[in-house]
Amino acid sequence: MTQSLEKVAMKVSFVTILLNFLLTIFKLVAGIIAHSGAMLSDAIHSASDVFSTFVVIIGIKLASKDSDKQHPYGHERMECVAAIILATILAVTGLGIGLSAIETIHNAKITTITVPGKLALIAAIVSILVKEGMFWYTKINAKLIDSSALMADAWHHRSDALSSIGALIGIGGARMGLPILDPLASIVICLFIWKAAYDIFKDAINKMLDTACEDTIEQEMLILALKQPGVDGIDLLHTRVFGNKIYVDMEICADGQKTLQETHEIAEQVHDAIEENFPKVKHIMIHVNPTKHK
Repeated sequence: MTQSLEKVAMKVSFVTILLNFLLTIFKLVAGIIAHSGAMLSDAIHSASDVFSTFVVIIGIKLASKDSDKQHPYGHERMECVAAIILATILAVTGLGIGLSAIETIHNAKITTITVPGKLALIAAIVSILVKEGMFWYTKINAKLIDSSALMADAWHHRSDALSSIGALIGIGGARMGLPILDPLASIVICLFIWKAAYDIFKDAINKMLDTACEDTIEQEMLILALKQPGVDGIDLLHTRVFGNKIYVDMEICADGQKTLQETHEIAEQVHDAIEENFPKVKHIMIHVNPTKHK
């Protein structure tokens, strides 16, 4: 990740930290004053966003470090590590909210569930609007700099927006005479958080396991390589995703009667063409085999 792209990630992260901090305070106060368990759960979710964005910042900082002797392939996977930590934070947060809601429902036979006030309803609407805006702001910039950690943070914002919708429904239902809907909304929030955590975790693990590129990308690489002068065929193409970068191993066929210098130049043409047309390719290794004439 270049320095300018890192600056974009840092700017987005600090903006979201500030907004999440203010939103957490607002929802926490609204939840306490309006006696809404769903809004308090939503406030906890927003608070976890502040911490998770710090994790994203650390991950991006580490991922942007240059290659060294111990890490010759770079540090891109640190973004995946940050995304996995973020998914874990989300899952634990969701578990706590879910258990608290279940306890409230279980004790409802003994104690009376308080009907939430109007302020909780207003806080839920404000949260939906703000968090959805943060989702799009972060997602657009994550795509711009191709950051998996920042994209994970974007979906964290979306999960918060969805959980606020659940809170809105629960609080609204409770105010209309069904107070049990407030803790039920917390359970819905829990499920939204777990779904977001699962998606983030799955994406990060796939990138950690050297998954091959999509078939369409590999096909485009093959077509491009075959267009290069002197290339008679492709014997092998292996790709692997390393963090947000791609590594390529390719075996091409060239006339065995050509000199070493000539076949080297053919391989260099393929190498340069792949790197120029696929910006995510960080490294490509080209091996030349003599063409087998029938």
